[in-house]
Amino acid sequence: MPDKSPYTCRQYRDEMILLGLRKRLNDQALTEDERQALEKEILYLEAQMRMD
Repeated sequence: MPDKSPYTCRQYRDEMILLGLRKRLNDQALTEDERQALEKEILYLEAQMRMD
């Protein structure tokens, strides 16, 4: 049965941030340090959103 809890502005915001981070991760001009920092941010946000 689908979750009946309301979809909040915070959830939408977090999803848009995650989408932006993933898009930036595809940039070929990123240094290895920048790529690692983005991956770390993505993992943190996914954990906060319980997507892990």
